[in-house]
Amino acid sequence: MSTPPRGRFDRYGGAYVPETLVPALEELEAAMAGAFADPDFTAELHRWLAEFAGRPTPVTHARRLSDAHSGAQIWLKREDLLHTGAHKLNNALGQVLLAQRMGKRRIIAETGAGQHGVATATACAALGLGCLVYMGREDMRRQSLNVYRMGLLGAEVVPVDSGSATLKDATNEAIRDWVTHVRDTHYVIGSAVGPHPYPSLVRLLQRVIGDEAREQMLFTIGRLPSVVVACVGGGSNAIGTFAAFLDDDVQLIGVEAAGRGLDSGEHAAPLSRGRPGVLHGSLSYLMQDPAGQVLTTHSISAGLDYPGVGPEHSALRDSGRVVYQAATDADALAAFHELCLLEGIIPALESSHAVHVAAVLAADLTPDDVVLVCLSGRGDKDIDTVREYDRA
Repeated sequence: MSTPPRGRFDRYGGAYVPETLVPALEELEAAMAGAFADPDFTAELHRWLAEFAGRPTPVTHARRLSDAHSGAQIWLKREDLLHTGAHKLNNALGQVLLAQRMGKRRIIAETGAGQHGVATATACAALGLGCLVYMGREDMRRQSLNVYRMGLLGAEVVPVDSGSATLKDATNEAIRDWVTHVRDTHYVIGSAVGPHPYPSLVRLLQRVIGDEAREQMLFTIGRLPSVVVACVGGGSNAIGTFAAFLDDDVQLIGVEAAGRGLDSGEHAAPLSRGRPGVLHGSLSYLMQDPAGQVLTTHSISAGLDYPGVGPEHSALRDSGRVVYQAATDADALAAFHELCLLEGIIPALESSHAVHVAAVLAADLTPDDVVLVCLSGRGDKDIDTVREYDRA
């Protein structure tokens, strides 16, 4: 079998960008290669992750949740305990340190649920760099707490009113900004999407999740889990978790947002109901109409409310190495409440999609099996949204 071209995952990936951005992407790729071959840079990154971010995060045995489903034992990889409350800081710290090494003093980002924006603002505050975050107006409404947090950290949050005023539209505006200010600006993409080398860079920075989890499970239970589950929007927490297990005899399950149902048309599940297309500089599965126009998405979770997905997930779907399922808003809300009541853990709505599927899978397995869930973030940011749905 021939080797795919640089920047490709089988047929997916690539860099479909304006010529203006090509030198910036080439500069980033070269800087990435140099930095991760430099022991001083990797040591500095590890210091920040340990002393500032709080790595390693623990794994937790969800005993009462396991008992409630009378099947496999469910364990949680606790990215909700990372500083800022989600896995996003792994990537943001690495990219901001890389930008500093490149001499880029202005940092921009996009955000949906706000966690990537908070993480980027946090890293910029700690390292003394300017930060501007694009965020859809609808996401600002439902994630107002994170908008306030970004302001406290010194970031400027720019509202985006175009389209559905969600993550896709915020990304569009961030790319427009980057094209205009490419010489002095680094764009910190928050997920494993976008043009090469971003999917590979984000995967590299997020695989600390899977590497830690694999080592922790071997140490704690003496073997690998039977199944590993993670939610998938753009797909950074999932690819970071899955990367460590791809060569193992472990079933990998990605969970998309089925919204109000896959047959309703109101969902954010491109791997389940989309087809390949180009979005934000990369070829991947995409929600689009027959004419190729990007469809409007819906999910109760702002972080999964995106019409595309990372190119590596697209390749893993086609190969069958990862199975992708979808959970509805109602499924996620039920899992959110169940984890709160049974384990004393308030999960992000994004993570709740994965918790739902993990619990369903566990019920069909034996007590000798282990299901590991990436709990990608905590749910403080989602309290208003959950309260609004509970009252409806």
